Amino acid sequence: MSNTVNLAEKFAHSDKFKKLFQDGMSLVEESAAYLDGPGRDNAKGLPRASAMLYGSESMRLTTRLMQLASWLLLQRAVNEGEMSRDQILEEKKKIRLEEQNDSSQNQAWSDLPVDFIELVTRSFALQNRVMTLDAELYGHTTHKEEIRHVNAVSQQIDLLSTAFGAIKQ
Repeated sequence: MSNTVNLAEKFAHSDKFKKLFQDGMSLVEESAAYLDGPGRDNAKGLPRASAMLYGSESMRLTTRLMQLASWLLLQRAVNEGEMSRDQILEEKKKIRLEEQNDSSQNQAWSDLPVDFIELVTRSFALQNRVMTLDAELYGHTTHKEEIRHVNAVSQQIDLLSTAFGAIKQ
């Protein structure tokens, strides 16, 4: 029996998780209100390239926030005993917590409304927190991390072994 303390598990059941949950849901509401109100008005005056970037980034923002809200709701259900770990693992398969391309290097980015850029930035910060917690709680890594940790030589040996059959020693 191990006496180690899983800090992520402890965090998931703490007041800090409740704060993360509230922050996440508030960001969802704030973003929706902005995109349906002032954001719509602000987008009308943008140059063509910036307007196209705004459109695609607002869709990404909405998608990202819906995925994060889904994860937070699932985790809260587990914390409150409404779902088992096995149930959440099954439901988590439907959630895509993936890093997305950073559009801030796009020339048109600087033309976007400051309030919108702030929402996008905050959504990435929330995503990083959730992805870190998810990896610690459930042992999953993002695709980028998996790629980064692949040994190229080992990968080639595996490919050769598959192509020519295992070499018997």
